[in-house]
Parts: sequence; structure tokens; C-alpha cells
Amino acid sequence: MAERMKWIEVIMPQLAESLVSATIGKWLKKPGDRVEQYEPICEVITDKVNAEIPSTVDGIMGELLVEEGTTIAVGEAICRMQVAASDEEAAEQVTQVSQQQEQVQHNTAPTPVAASNTAAHDPNQPMRNRYSPAVQSLAAEHGLNLQSIQGTGAGGRITRKDVLTFVAQGGNAAGSSAQTSPAAQHTPSGVPSASPFSGVNRGNGEMGLTAGEAISASDAGVPVRHSGIHLTESPKIPQIEVEGGGQGRSEYFIDVTPVRNAIARNMRQSVSEIPHAWTMIEVDVTNLVMLRNKLKDEFKRKEGINLTYLSFMMKGVVNAIKDYPIMNSVWAVDKIIVKRDINLSMAVGTEDSVLTPVIKHADQRNIAGLAREVDELARKTREGTLKLDHMQGGTFTVNNTGSFGSILSQPIINYPQAAILTFESIVKKPVVINDMIAVRSMANLCLSLDHRILDGVISGRFLQRVKENLEGYTMETKVY
Repeated sequence: MAERMKWIEVIMPQLAESLVSATIGKWLKKPGDRVEQYEPICEVITDKVNAEIPSTVDGIMGELLVEEGTTIAVGEAICRMQVAASDEEAAEQVTQVSQQQEQVQHNTAPTPVAASNTAAHDPNQPMRNRYSPAVQSLAAEHGLNLQSIQGTGAGGRITRKDVLTFVAQGGNAAGSSAQTSPAAQHTPSGVPSASPFSGVNRGNGEMGLTAGEAISASDAGVPVRHSGIHLTESPKIPQIEVEGGGQGRSEYFIDVTPVRNAIARNMRQSVSEIPHAWTMIEVDVTNLVMLRNKLKDEFKRKEGINLTYLSFMMKGVVNAIKDYPIMNSVWAVDKIIVKRDINLSMAVGTEDSVLTPVIKHADQRNIAGLAREVDELARKTREGTLKLDHMQGGTFTVNNTGSFGSILSQPIINYPQAAILTFESIVKKPVVINDMIAVRSMANLCLSLDHRILDGVISGRFLQRVKENLEGYTMETKVY
């Protein structure tokens, strides 16, 4: 006896507490592929990091409801899968299919329109007559009849690329209308024709679902799709399009990736909601430079990683936060939430984005431990192997802008934290000490703060404490 099967919908899971949506970056399984439990079915791009969605069951991949590059809310269906069904479920499914067929036959009048639609339906392309809003908008813009365009998407679905290709090949409204079927051309007056712009199906045969589609869906025992509408297509990495083939043009376009879109949204939210204030202090890090020069070769030999200035700076920041815990807080409208755990977010730049992986419980690590965390998180960021857990729970952000040679910056706060501190480039300068001029290694510390939580006095004292901590390093300071 053949194995009884049923259809289920796979929904977008909530990968993190604050995550409300994600973008499908790449499908790893195609319709018809066998899928094992816990096997990844697609890659998703979130506001924080890329991740893979694993299958929760064994089965066969069915319809892909969301195209690559589409952003979808948590809880929305992204695909369908065929899985084994129990005897009771199979019997119930057969009953539901019969009822759906009877309802469709009762509601479907034998008009020429219905007859032509049924005849035009191709069982080998079940998605042929389902159009996304983006496709409908493009077709309306160019005056096209979608029935004349060949679909290359899943199940024969017409994609935006198909429409653009059709237009590029010289397709137009006149050519489209010339290719329509005779049955459609002879629709009786007073009977509404089956237009591709009549709407996307949102129920069992209601509002824009033709008779042919309804019968096909019920025959397959699959509930009519009500979510997963394709909104847009966007590549994973920037691609340059030069208008006019790049000849004689003074500008070109770069596609906005989901990651860049998320950065833009988060930065706008930060500057719109947080009243930023900014302050800076100058630090003499001569002793720190000498200490690092003394230890870096032995540390490299022993640990296999570089001993960076950032790890020393982080230790100074952590100790200052212990003295001024209000720096480790979040604005919550009617209260200020002070975090007990000190989790340092570290800004790491890649070729096309900036991410802020988190060093958890940074106050419990020595300088060597911080150096190992900095190296590991920076490496994973640039390799694209960060997990969502690496991006969660940050309470204060530090950034080493000095690595680019910067001497002064005004960073944007990593929302919803209260402050962000940048460590600028170390520069040798003539400095007056006890009425004498000496050449010292100097660096600027720049602090952006949420003025709803922090004021000048507390921020100045915090920066002064960080300064004291950094200037307090001596040749006897231990990193372990």
C-alpha cells in the first residue's frame, strides 16, 4: 500500500526575541527534493546576521511560497512540504477534498469564461495563473497581458524577471492582446473577463481564484495559499547596473541589499529616537604602547593571535562601567533599565556592511580572554559564520576607528543602548608635562550618549575613569 501523505506549511520561525521579519536569501531545496529532519532548507538574512532554517520534519519539498530576496514576517508560511500522514488524518483529508470539489462544482457556473479558464489551465504548471503584486504592477505599467508570458518560476509562476525579459525582447500590449486565446476574445458582453489583475488568491476559491485553479488545488488536497506573497526580488550582494550600457552616462546604480537596508533602518531609528550628545577626551597611552610592544611577540607565539590595543581598551571600559553602571542601561519610556551583565558589542566592518557581535560577560574576562574573543568574533564576521547568538544581548558598544587612521569621530549609538565609545588612532605628539615638552603617544576617546539617560557630569566622569584605567597600565601589568 502506498504511503499516505499530507501537506503542511513551514512558517518563518522567530530566530531571536526582537526579530519580527527576515529575508529569504537562498533556497537550498527545490520542489520535489527529499528533506530530512534538521536539514537546512533555506538561508535567511536578518537585521543582525545570516542564518539557516532547518526542517522540523522528514518529507518532500513542495511549493516555495516566497522567492529569494523577499522579506517576510515571522509566522508567515514560506513553503509547503509533503509528509507522512496517519490513517485518521488521511481519511479526514479525503473528506475535505470531496467537500471542496462539491463546493467548487456548485459555485462554478458553466459560462464561456469559466470554460475557457478551465481549458487554459495546465496541470503541469499549477502556479501559472498566480501573480505577485510586483508582477502585476510591472504588467500594468507596460500594458501587458500576463497570459502571453512564459513563466520560469516554481510551478510555472511568472516572475519579475520574466516580465522584464519579455519587455526587453519587444513585447508590448498590442502583441500581448494578439496572442490571447479566441475564447477570451469572444467573452460575452456583461460577463467580467478573467483578468490577471483581478487580485491574488486569499481563500478557497474566493476573490481572483479561477475555477481551474480551485479544482487543481482541491484535487491535490492542498489548502489554497493565503500568505507568502512575493513582494520584491533582491540579490544577496550588491550588483552594479550601468544605465545605457555605461556609455555616456554620468552615474550608475547599486542595488540595496537586505543587510544594507537593515543598517539604514536601524541607523535612522537610532538618530530619530535617541537625542545624541557627544564628548571627547584625550588619553596618554605611552605606557600602554610600551607594554603591548613588550608582550605582543610572546603572546602571538603562545596564543597564535595578535594582542591588539582594543583588548586593553575594552578592559579599561569594563572596569569603568563597574564604577558607573548607569552607562550600561536602556531607556524604557517610564523607566531606565540598568543591565547587570556587561556584554560589550564590538563594531566590525566588512566590505559591504558593519556588524556588532557581542562579547558576553566581558567583566569576567582578563585581557588575554578579551583578545581571544576579539579575534574570534572578527574572524567569524568576515567569514560570514556568525550565529544569531553572537549578535544578541549587547549592552555597551566599543569601536576601534583608530585602525583606519581616524583621530576624531561621532559614532551613532547602537540602538537601544545608552552609549557608544570609539578608540581613535594613536598619534605621537609633543605634550607639556611638568612645564617640559615630551613626545608622548596620545589617543582620543569619543563618546556618543543618550541624553535622556546620561548627562555631561556622569559621562565626563565615566570618560575620566576610562582615561585613568588606560593611563594606569605599567610594564608589570599582566594580561592573564
